[in-house]
Amino acid sequence: MAIGLSTYSFFWRGSERVPTPMTLVQMLEQCAELDVKLFQICDYEKITTLSDAELLELRKQAQALGIELELGTRGLKAEHLDPYLHIARKLNVRILRSMFNTPVHQPTAKEAEVFIRQALPRLEASGIHLSLETYEQVNSKTMVSVIDRIDSPYVGVCLDPGNCVAALENPKDVINNTKHRVTNLHVKDFLFSRQAGWVGFNLVGCPLGTGLLDYDYLIKQVNPEPRGINQIIEHWLPWQTNAVTTCRLENQWTRHNLNYIRNRLKQEQ
Repeated sequence: MAIGLSTYSFFWRGSERVPTPMTLVQMLEQCAELDVKLFQICDYEKITTLSDAELLELRKQAQALGIELELGTRGLKAEHLDPYLHIARKLNVRILRSMFNTPVHQPTAKEAEVFIRQALPRLEASGIHLSLETYEQVNSKTMVSVIDRIDSPYVGVCLDPGNCVAALENPKDVINNTKHRVTNLHVKDFLFSRQAGWVGFNLVGCPLGTGLLDYDYLIKQVNPEPRGINQIIEHWLPWQTNAVTTCRLENQWTRHNLNYIRNRLKQEQ
């Protein structure tokens, strides 16, 4: 089991809203600086523009820093998934996170099952595990029922309990519904804050241990260490007043969350 960072840990620092966005190599270098041995390139469209030679160079740079790579996208159709399987092979990736839906395609559970079964021989041949993320657009019971029917070690759940709150699924229910199929963890804390004038709420991120995520319950139920399940740190950090403040806070959250998880692991030993 490893603790990793995601491109979502660098969401603002790698975005066009800052004067000089961080590159993937710079993100890898910060992982190394923080003694992080795992980096998930998730929903990062620029990865699809890299040539095979550039992908191999990125793989070499990660290997030189002692960092394992994971990959993430959205969608299950072969015409979308196959290019990511190609990228995954070039990067020596073993976990490919995805979702049922894309912005332009929302398959039914039956259709999703067909797409996954079609991809299964290519996953097995490549040794790549498809990890499907819990999120508000697909009920967690529905998603895991598809995974249970397929019943393959190459298809599992990327568990992120906070994503399903928007569909009124309790995070603990999501954990309980999926824990037997989890192959990847996205770890971020979250809370509700009142909008100005007390009219409605915002669901936003916060540093681990300060919000509604019951991290201890999550770890107890999933039991990631003996199962070899990686924990990937993400953030739901709202944009602050300016780029400097936002980037500084994003960096602080990353360091805080790393320390939080590492301290929990020490307590368990």
